[in-house]
Amino acid sequence: MARYTGPKTKIARKFGEAIYGEDKVLAKKNYPPGQHGANRRRKTSEYGTQLKEKQKAKYTYGVLERQFRNLFEESARTKGITGEVLLQLLESRLDNVVYRLGIAPSRPAARQIVLHKHITVNGKVVNIPSYRVKPGDVVAVREKSKSLEVIADCLAGFNHSKYPWIEWDESKKGGKFLHVPQREDIPETIKEQLIVELYSK
Repeated sequence: MARYTGPKTKIARKFGEAIYGEDKVLAKKNYPPGQHGANRRRKTSEYGTQLKEKQKAKYTYGVLERQFRNLFEESARTKGITGEVLLQLLESRLDNVVYRLGIAPSRPAARQIVLHKHITVNGKVVNIPSYRVKPGDVVAVREKSKSLEVIADCLAGFNHSKYPWIEWDESKKGGKFLHVPQREDIPETIKEQLIVELYSK
């Protein structure tokens, strides 16, 4: 499956949550898309509920099916609670860290900024969105990209104390990835246990 580039509101309405950020249409139409969306009363099966949760996580973090399965398999091999480890691995992706730092308005925008070589990790340009950021790494805007209007607009007024696992340095226009976030600190409303149950079948 190729990366989804269609209407974001359609996906947000499918899950009933603003997974791509603030959405005016979702506020007015908080029911599934389609001709019978408002009147659909079909009961979802246990498998359907688990699948929906996995799809929601994939769309939220912008990860493809094979990447997601590989991350799940890695989290299953890692010491700790599998579902929590999975979310921690997703949070450690470079595009997600760029988004959390407020350098980009959304994860798809953060992915594009990374691909266009505007981001450095420990002073070296990295253009791989799935790059795994490790504790102690410094993620910053590349020197010649600091004047970009889209980045400057995003950083203006952003609350950099929002996420306790990242420390922002205004002079460097970058942040230090202090540690892997704890589950209670990750704001996403994903029910990771349902994903674990789905893959454990």
